Amino acid sequence: MIEALLPPQVVTVHAYDDRPDEAPYPGEEDLVARAVESRRREFVTARRCAREALGRLGHPAAPIRSGPRREPVWPAGVVGSITHCAGYRAAAVARRTELAGLGIDAEPHEALPDGVAGTVTVAGEPGLLARLDRDHPAVHWGRVLFSAKESVYKAWYPLTGRWLGFEDAELSLEPGGGFGARVLVDGTRGDGGPPLTELRGRWLVDRGLIVTAVSVPH
Repeated sequence: MIEALLPPQVVTVHAYDDRPDEAPYPGEEDLVARAVESRRREFVTARRCAREALGRLGHPAAPIRSGPRREPVWPAGVVGSITHCAGYRAAAVARRTELAGLGIDAEPHEALPDGVAGTVTVAGEPGLLARLDRDHPAVHWGRVLFSAKESVYKAWYPLTGRWLGFEDAELSLEPGGGFGARVLVDGTRGDGGPPLTELRGRWLVDRGLIVTAVSVPH
């Protein structure tokens, strides 16, 4: 499902359920040693998806450790992203020579919990969501916005090494399946590339899920 949102040079692998009693990959056990069972299963399956995707790029199977903000640490020369939610786990990877960054996210296609919308929106977005809710009521637009900001952050952090809060990007959501994110803070990158001032992505609703993805070209 996530593959429909990304350019062809991205390798994606997804799963809709877990393998019963699958153990963490050697070298990753400590990352979920204290996790509840549902979280452990999501992690194990998502990491398996990521290893399979890396294998298609020619990388041998190896532990995928986590960085300081729990982001996956990819092999040299690879960009990627992992997501998991109830009923879906996915990974996307690409060669760094082909893309500067990637971010993916999946969420249940449900309304945001009460009170959450006010904490994840900035000026202009509540009005946008109200218009979209009125004109396209079959979509839970608040959750689409939430997921899109998650994908933006996942693409942003490896390139900048800095936090990006929900209040630090203003989104435009397009009913046709696209979105844009205008970054409201300094977008200086650590790799010397052009500052991240705007990112583009795509979204999709299918099988009771929302999936979003951002790819950052060179």
